[in-house]
Amino acid sequence: MKVFFIGAGPGDPELITVKGQRLISACPVLLYAGSLVPTEIFAGRQGDALRIVDTASLDLDEIMAHISWASEQGHDVARIHSGDPSVYGAIGEQIRRLQTLNIDYEIIPGVTATSASAAWLGRELTLSGVSQTIIHTRYEGKTPFPERERLPALAASGATLAIHLGVTRIHKIVEELIPHYGADCPVAVCYRTSWPDQDKVVGTLNDIVAKVRDKKFTRTSLILVGWVLASEDFSDSYLYDHDKAHVYRPKVKSARLRDVNSSAAHPSLKQPVL
Repeated sequence: MKVFFIGAGPGDPELITVKGQRLISACPVLLYAGSLVPTEIFAGRQGDALRIVDTASLDLDEIMAHISWASEQGHDVARIHSGDPSVYGAIGEQIRRLQTLNIDYEIIPGVTATSASAAWLGRELTLSGVSQTIIHTRYEGKTPFPERERLPALAASGATLAIHLGVTRIHKIVEELIPHYGADCPVAVCYRTSWPDQDKVVGTLNDIVAKVRDKKFTRTSLILVGWVLASEDFSDSYLYDHDKAHVYRPKVKSARLRDVNSSAAHPSLKQPVL
């Protein structure tokens, strides 16, 4: 018997790994976070699964009771979390209990809200000469924060920020970021990315508070901050630079370019593999 912590992605039921979907189709017991996981993820299982439980209203003891029952019966469990279970998935305490009970487990990665939001915005979050670092964080609230991880300390790096669970404090976030990024730094706030009712607003640190309040976003929103969201002034990467050789592309530039140009001039010629 094994518990599979499965990342169901940000909301779109197709944004899940093949492995995750296969396990959901096979496990007799399904425990899912109903507040953030669409039921389409396990469509068709209602008739043959032994137990399907929405854990949104359950505490840790109640969740573990379902897992213990499955363990006693020898049934695998699909523990379905939103996004990627290793990022704000609250799986650490579940794993600790499983280890105490000597129950085997495995983590299946999922698509994060950050990745899905960047795709929706049509942006790359790491651009040469602009930003090579992404910091995932959440705004301080009920969860205690060490001083070194408070937002001003992270903002001092100038990295691209992905701020979870902070939209109700967007005014405080802006106040703490402007000294480090400037009032004209681009910001995007993405609400329920990839769900049917997804919505977003883009702006700058100077005007994003008003725009968010106009939209009335109060939960399930990701805040992305950084110049990668608007910059067109960035360097090409070395990956495709014909002047930069690497192990997969030895420096035979002139001959290869001659072959490419010949093929372009004569479409019947086979294109070389670069």
